[in-house]
Amino acid sequence: MKKSNINKNALYESHLLEDWFSPKIIASLNNEYIKVVKIKGDKVPWHNHENSDKLFYLLEGKLLMEIESSKAFYMNTGDLFVVQKGINHRVSSVDECKIMLIERKDTLVQFYPRLPKP
Repeated sequence: MKKSNINKNALYESHLLEDWFSPKIIASLNNEYIKVVKIKGDKVPWHNHENSDKLFYLLEGKLLMEIESSKAFYMNTGDLFVVQKGINHRVSSVDECKIMLIERKDTLVQFYPRLPKP
Protein backbone atom coordinates (compact mmCIF):
# COMPACT_ATOMS: atom_id res chain seq x y z
CA MET A 1 0.00 0.00 0.00
CA LYS A 2 1.42 3.36 -1.02
CA LYS A 3 1.46 6.05 1.66
CA SER A 4 0.91 9.66 0.72
CA ASN A 5 1.97 12.90 2.35
CA ILE A 6 -0.65 14.98 4.14
CA ASN A 7 -1.00 18.66 3.32
CA LYS A 8 -3.85 20.39 5.16
CA ASN A 9 -4.57 23.82 6.58
CA ALA A 10 -5.82 23.38 10.16
CA LEU A 11 -7.63 26.74 10.27
CA TYR A 12 -9.41 25.98 6.99
CA GLU A 13 -10.39 22.53 8.30
CA SER A 14 -11.78 24.11 11.48
CA HIS A 15 -14.00 26.41 9.40
CA LEU A 16 -15.61 23.33 7.84
CA LEU A 17 -16.82 22.09 11.25
CA GLU A 18 -20.58 22.35 11.69
CA ASP A 19 -20.91 21.53 15.40
CA TRP A 20 -19.25 22.85 18.51
CA PHE A 21 -17.47 20.39 20.83
CA SER A 22 -17.06 17.74 18.10
CA PRO A 23 -13.35 17.23 17.35
CA LYS A 24 -12.46 16.10 13.83
CA ILE A 25 -9.31 14.10 13.10
CA ILE A 26 -7.49 15.82 10.24
CA ALA A 27 -4.26 13.78 10.32
CA SER A 28 -2.24 11.31 12.33
CA LEU A 29 1.43 11.34 13.18
CA ASN A 30 3.10 8.25 14.64
CA ASN A 31 0.85 7.39 17.58
CA GLU A 32 -0.91 10.78 17.74
CA TYR A 33 -4.07 12.24 16.26
CA ILE A 34 -4.14 15.82 15.08
CA LYS A 35 -7.64 17.19 15.57
CA VAL A 36 -9.50 20.45 15.10
CA VAL A 37 -12.47 21.53 17.16
CA LYS A 38 -14.52 24.65 17.63
CA ILE A 39 -16.06 25.56 20.95
CA LYS A 40 -18.32 28.23 22.38
CA GLY A 41 -19.53 28.20 25.95
CA ASP A 42 -18.56 26.09 28.92
CA LYS A 43 -19.78 22.58 28.12
CA VAL A 44 -16.39 20.92 28.62
CA PRO A 45 -16.39 19.44 32.14
CA TRP A 46 -13.38 19.05 34.41
CA HIS A 47 -11.40 16.06 33.16
CA ASN A 48 -7.94 14.62 32.75
CA HIS A 49 -6.07 12.32 30.41
CA GLU A 50 -4.54 9.71 32.66
CA ASN A 51 -2.10 8.22 30.17
CA SER A 52 -0.95 11.11 27.97
CA ASP A 53 -0.28 14.81 27.56
CA LYS A 54 -2.49 16.95 25.31
CA LEU A 55 -1.39 19.88 23.17
CA PHE A 56 -3.70 22.86 22.55
CA TYR A 57 -2.86 25.29 19.74
CA LEU A 58 -5.31 28.16 19.40
CA LEU A 59 -6.08 28.72 15.73
CA GLU A 60 -8.58 31.53 16.22
CA GLY A 61 -10.29 33.31 19.10
CA LYS A 62 -9.77 33.45 22.85
CA LEU A 63 -9.88 30.41 25.14
CA LEU A 64 -10.11 30.27 28.92
CA MET A 65 -7.85 27.47 30.22
CA GLU A 66 -8.47 26.28 33.78
CA ILE A 67 -6.00 23.96 35.46
CA GLU A 68 -6.61 22.42 38.86
CA SER A 69 -4.76 24.26 41.66
CA SER A 70 -3.55 26.98 39.25
CA LYS A 71 -4.72 30.40 38.23
CA ALA A 72 -6.95 30.33 35.11
CA PHE A 73 -5.56 32.11 32.06
CA TYR A 74 -6.57 33.08 28.56
CA MET A 75 -5.02 31.72 25.40
CA ASN A 76 -5.10 33.88 22.30
CA THR A 77 -4.71 33.09 18.59
CA GLY A 78 -1.31 31.48 18.01
CA ASP A 79 -0.81 30.38 21.64
CA LEU A 80 0.23 26.82 22.44
CA PHE A 81 -0.17 25.01 25.76
CA VAL A 82 0.47 21.41 26.84
CA VAL A 83 -1.61 19.88 29.62
CA GLN A 84 0.44 17.18 31.30
CA LYS A 85 -1.07 13.74 31.78
CA GLY A 86 -3.20 13.29 34.88
CA ILE A 87 -3.83 17.03 35.37
CA ASN A 88 -7.48 18.05 35.80
CA HIS A 89 -8.46 20.83 33.43
CA ARG A 90 -11.29 22.35 31.43
CA VAL A 91 -11.67 24.96 28.71
CA SER A 92 -14.35 27.46 27.76
CA SER A 93 -14.90 30.40 25.44
CA VAL A 94 -17.43 33.23 25.45
CA ASP A 95 -17.18 33.60 21.68
CA GLU A 96 -16.48 30.84 19.19
CA CYS A 97 -12.86 29.75 19.06
CA LYS A 98 -11.05 27.16 16.99
CA ILE A 99 -8.39 24.84 18.41
CA MET A 100 -5.94 22.30 17.05
CA LEU A 101 -5.34 19.39 19.44
CA ILE A 102 -2.62 16.78 19.39
CA GLU A 103 -3.06 13.72 21.57
CA ARG A 104 -2.20 10.04 21.59
CA LYS A 105 -4.57 7.74 19.74
CA ASP A 106 -5.15 5.73 22.89
CA THR A 107 -5.90 8.71 25.14
CA LEU A 108 -8.16 7.84 28.05
CA VAL A 109 -10.33 10.63 29.44
CA GLN A 110 -11.76 10.75 32.95
CA PHE A 111 -14.58 13.27 33.46
CA TYR A 112 -15.54 14.88 36.74
CA PRO A 113 -18.80 16.82 37.25
CA ARG A 114 -16.84 18.75 39.88
CA LEU A 115 -13.23 18.57 40.88
CA PRO A 116 -12.60 15.78 43.37
CA LYS A 117 -12.02 16.95 46.93
CA PRO A 118 -8.40 16.60 48.07
